[in-house]
Amino acid sequence: MRFGYWTPLFGGWLRNVEDEDMPVTFDYVKRLAQRAERIGFDLTLVPELNLNDIKGTAAPSLEAWALAAALAATTERLEIMAAMRPGYHLPAVTAKQAATIDEISCGRFTFNVVSAWWAEEARQYGGIFSEHDDRYARTEEFVRILKGLWSETPYSFSGEYYDVQNAHLEPKPRVTPRIYAGGESEAGKSSITRFADAYLTHGGTVDELRTKIAEMRRRREDAGAAPFEAFGMAAYVIVRETEAEAQAELARITDVQHGKAYESYQDFISKSQLEHVPSLEDYSVSNRGLRPGFVGTPQQVADRILEFEDAGVDTLLLQFSPQAEEMERFGEQVIPLVRPTGASVSPSASAGSVA
Repeated sequence: MRFGYWTPLFGGWLRNVEDEDMPVTFDYVKRLAQRAERIGFDLTLVPELNLNDIKGTAAPSLEAWALAAALAATTERLEIMAAMRPGYHLPAVTAKQAATIDEISCGRFTFNVVSAWWAEEARQYGGIFSEHDDRYARTEEFVRILKGLWSETPYSFSGEYYDVQNAHLEPKPRVTPRIYAGGESEAGKSSITRFADAYLTHGGTVDELRTKIAEMRRRREDAGAAPFEAFGMAAYVIVRETEAEAQAELARITDVQHGKAYESYQDFISKSQLEHVPSLEDYSVSNRGLRPGFVGTPQQVADRILEFEDAGVDTLLLQFSPQAEEMERFGEQVIPLVRPTGASVSPSASAGSVA
């Protein structure tokens, strides 16, 4: 099992808690990353939203790609996975940016390609936001151009959405960035089967993940493609000395108070095609993070993680609040129970393939 965490660009992950003691500053994010790679974490996901989905659209948030480059320069081991929505980027420029961050990180840079869901953000920032299936078709062309520019010179492509002619990209990435993607609709899963290297999902139960992973493996095999390189899942973690203390914290953070923090709820459930629509209580924590049930004592959480590992999950993307203190607790009390040797997974062996 590889342990990852979400970089907190938004001041936290809880819609019912106003102040999580997680400042929206690069200094906080940098110190978190540097500490994370010393206590057993293997990667960080830097989410990309130009508006604050957690604390409300007027609240501060940081930009993902500038932050990813800065983290690449100030860490030594972490895989840096930056989220990217094609509707806000040009593919050739993005390929160049990725190759540059790959150079800064010495081969530790990867992608989470997201086809987007938030119409209000697109209105405010001028992003391309078409109907659901069209967004996946655009994403597929986008990734083809990325991979083409990383492997061929000159590179040309003409498609429905993009046109690139005789483009030169040098230097090539030291390590071809792995492409992660997630989706639950038929269009999403079909598209991801064709273009992604690894599959990500919102939080779910063990049975849900076992079924989903089996399906995606079958789709990949039916397509005659190589197996997915990883299966990752988002989750929120609460670890306490006793189960009662953990459940009390769960009750505190899911005490729903309707307000500005739920501005994006209707966009999320109406503009996505979800297998499991979250309740407002579930939406208290982002990305259906409570569904995996990582709530309890260190041993209970470790045992639960091992159930997901048995189901085929090999990468966890975890959220905590407050992040620094709870990641410290998780690194000290849970990771050794799951990975007794204390060893971390080498990013050079997991992030992608040598170009």
